[in-house]
Amino acid sequence: MQELTRHRDAVQGFRQVEKELEELEVLAQLGEEEGDQETLGEVAAALEGLQARVERMELAALLHGDYDGHNAIVALHAGAGGTEAQDWVGMLLRMYTRWAEDNGFQVEVLDLLPGEEAGVKSATILVSGENAYGYLKGEMGVHRLVRISPFDASGRRHTSFAAVEVLPEVKDDELEVEIKPQDLRIDTFRASGAGGQHVNKTDSAVRITHLPTGIVVTCQGERSQHANRARAMKILQARLFERERRARESELDQLRGEQQEIAWGSQIRSYVFQPYKLVKDHRTGVEVGNAEGVMDGNLDPFIFAYLRQNARGQGGFSSGPV
Repeated sequence: MQELTRHRDAVQGFRQVEKELEELEVLAQLGEEEGDQETLGEVAAALEGLQARVERMELAALLHGDYDGHNAIVALHAGAGGTEAQDWVGMLLRMYTRWAEDNGFQVEVLDLLPGEEAGVKSATILVSGENAYGYLKGEMGVHRLVRISPFDASGRRHTSFAAVEVLPEVKDDELEVEIKPQDLRIDTFRASGAGGQHVNKTDSAVRITHLPTGIVVTCQGERSQHANRARAMKILQARLFERERRARESELDQLRGEQQEIAWGSQIRSYVFQPYKLVKDHRTGVEVGNAEGVMDGNLDPFIFAYLRQNARGQGGFSSGPV
């Protein structure tokens, strides 16, 4: 029923756009016949909005991967650089939160480790909504910031790095990995940062270590230890699932010439605030001069370009104007 509803909504959305386009064609003809420039201006503005909707529909059609329709688990980690890198993670966390909220997704903080002086050492959020993972999967990689440091009294330019990890939230019946209880070490500790007196006075935070792989996940966003443990298990399942999936697809990745491994210095995107302002994606070549707008959540140019490039590489279509 969910799949039927999704297809029905897509068809209805297409028919609605088709209907509005026909109405605008009639309105444009009337405006031309009567020489009504105001009407023609309204038609042009309406067409721009229609163009954006069609592009989103085309992009949604590109999201046909097995897990594109799932929620996304987004983890951010500061690289070397201490306070600078931690402040950069805080900026990225705000950027992704703003993008998600602007696009109708729900955001839930699963884990957050504040920086010692400022910013965030690491954070994990759950972005919930249809196609959340499909849209955000291209954000995985190293993000580089160049700016005049607000923490440097000499006003020198600094370069900071942060790693972004994006995983699909998978349901239990979709998991192909087995997690044995004896392979887990579960520790509890007192949560840090904001959260109220209850959170800070009890050992509600949970850390789970998967001994065979060494994967460690923590969760302290919930008030109870039981809830944090359930959330931490979800993140662990997603990471083990992604590890297994990438192992199976490593040969295909090599054939496509893609480097999936996160490594410092191999950034996918650079955010430059000094000596000029520019955000550039090194995979697609897309550049945006309004760096402040990007940090406020305007990620669509980069997300859309990545999806189109990915679709062309897999034999999909590339969209053109209406």
